[in-house]
Amino acid sequence: MSSQANTYLKFGGATVVILLLLGYLAYTGVQDSKSYYVTIKELRKMGDGAYSKRLRVAGNVQPGSIKRKGTHVEFVLVEEDQTLAVDYTGTEAPPDTFKDDSQALADGRFDRDGVFHAKGLQAKCASKYAPQPGAPGNGSPMAPTKTVTQAQPAPQAAVAN
Repeated sequence: MSSQANTYLKFGGATVVILLLLGYLAYTGVQDSKSYYVTIKELRKMGDGAYSKRLRVAGNVQPGSIKRKGTHVEFVLVEEDQTLAVDYTGTEAPPDTFKDDSQALADGRFDRDGVFHAKGLQAKCASKYAPQPGAPGNGSPMAPTKTVTQAQPAPQAAVAN
């Protein structure tokens, strides 16, 4: 075999190995970042399938259930008649809007101990974003209403002969 053909063979082999490695890294990156949104009720029905997937679960924070230790927080999510214990061990402190009765979204994995182990946490306080009583547009009887009047035809000018 000529030295030029040998060089092409080495270069081609190295290229194939690099492309396979990049493909593998892309595939595993997508698998690690993929998460499924489920309700607490759906999570309970998933069975063993819930333990192998990255999940996102939302609900309201049960009043009195928040226990903080630095950035580590334990709390209970409530959705209808279902509850879910959550153990958040993220690197960032929970948001300021994370309080009793706030809506929260936990991102992590469900474990066989029945606890959802979250690495990400988002929260919003519903009362902060709700319109104030009596504010326009919220359907309150105190809110001003817009009345619509029908336009009257303009009077005709008299024509002089």
